[in-house]
Amino acid sequence: MFLLTSFILILMVLISVGFFTLLERKVLSYMQIRKGPNKVGFMGLLQPFSDGMKLFMKEQIFPLNSNYLFYFICPFLSLIQSLFIWALFPFYVNPIMFNYGFLMFLCVSSLGVYFLMLCGWSSNGVYSMLGAIRSISQTISYEVSLSTFMLCFFLLIESYNLLDFYLYQSNCWFMFFSLPLFFCWVSCCMAETNRSPFDFSEGESELVSGFNVEYGGGFFSVLFISEYSSIIFISLLTCVMFLGGNFFSFSFFLKLIFMCFLFIWVRCSFPRYRYDKLMYLAWKCYLPLSLNYLLFFILIKLIVFYHFFL
Repeated sequence: MFLLTSFILILMVLISVGFFTLLERKVLSYMQIRKGPNKVGFMGLLQPFSDGMKLFMKEQIFPLNSNYLFYFICPFLSLIQSLFIWALFPFYVNPIMFNYGFLMFLCVSSLGVYFLMLCGWSSNGVYSMLGAIRSISQTISYEVSLSTFMLCFFLLIESYNLLDFYLYQSNCWFMFFSLPLFFCWVSCCMAETNRSPFDFSEGESELVSGFNVEYGGGFFSVLFISEYSSIIFISLLTCVMFLGGNFFSFSFFLKLIFMCFLFIWVRCSFPRYRYDKLMYLAWKCYLPLSLNYLLFFILIKLIVFYHFFL
């Protein structure tokens, strides 16, 4: 039963990634006053399957100077890492109780940096290496603030278990009393997943395509799937932490779709930051704010403790 539910979960994640790309293309097209994909199937609903077949049937080209072994293995390791993190998803049937879900998320998500680095390095190209360096420095910078934000809520609920968020938010969502923290969390998630307006590792205007510039066909689609499945999981984690966390209800998945839509909406609306501004935002704005919030939550816990227990 455990293997069957895991297989169904991975299958659903892959299908949702395909339809997430369709949603992104349709939303972008309507915001730019055009139609978007509407030929394959009814209103373009079969477009993701068409794109997937086209990409996986293309000929694979290996750059002459690349490190073949790492070049070949890296996209698949990246996909495994992004799908492995979905083990934290709270199943309705046959649930896995992760008492240290927070720590597992931080450990597994931080591994993604290595695959970005190896993808850029193994291609042995100037643009791919530059994109890899940019993405590593960006991801590491924002990971500090992201983990501090998560630590604030660990202090509040005194548990690393994601299921406890549902119990603590039965009366009031955490978003309402930590609204600045919520907005900072969302923008940090966009930087962590290399999405607009922080997509410096894939800056098309100056780096062609960033760290994955030498990848094409099936390898490119595997990298694409791993990136988008990470975005969907980050959206799910945001709903668990800030928006109620009631994963037994249908409204939870509507909130998840809205968070995914928010990623696309920001991409439509905002131009790319300058790189020094991005680093300034991480180290001079988000890190002090996250540390102040950490002290604030510690103070709240101390006040509650002294009030009720002394």
